[in-house]
Amino acid sequence: MEEERIGRDQLIFSRSFAKPITTAAGIRQVMSVYGQQASARLSKHGLQAKVLTAFAGTSHFNPKDTSYPSVCVPLPMPTADPVILTKAGHALLPRIVEGVRYARAGIMVTDLRPSGNQAPLSLFENPHEERHIGTLLEDVTRRYGRGSIGLGHGGIRGGPDWTMKRDMLSPRYTTHWDELPLVKAA
Repeated sequence: MEEERIGRDQLIFSRSFAKPITTAAGIRQVMSVYGQQASARLSKHGLQAKVLTAFAGTSHFNPKDTSYPSVCVPLPMPTADPVILTKAGHALLPRIVEGVRYARAGIMVTDLRPSGNQAPLSLFENPHEERHIGTLLEDVTRRYGRGSIGLGHGGIRGGPDWTMKRDMLSPRYTTHWDELPLVKAA
């Protein structure tokens, strides 16, 4: 029997970098951050994923130095656990070539299902989900802000130097209340 399908088929976290990343350690950090972000978004929407695809790529404007590694990882069970998603993202690391200037990377989770549809057998239970690590990360982030806590290489404060520059970001008046212009009449 197939579970009931929902409206969302995939969730993607992908960004271009402000500075190219040339090491597997740098890509490890990116995969850690994106794995945790995917976990938070899945939990927010009450979803779990069964497949994670991790990818990286060089700039399209540099045809001499092209590399587009990717890996598709079937997860052991439907999950939104940040530890499992981060480890699955790290499956890309053996395909990263040191010295190549990667301009972007991302993860995509697919085969999404509603959380709690069917409890796994005790043999296949995930010890991280039993300890509610994902919930703890979300609570700390909600209270102290993004970047205040993270797992392993994704536990960074202040943002790494590869994050996308947002100095020239357009105003978002129609989607963010806190960015509405204020007008005062005298």
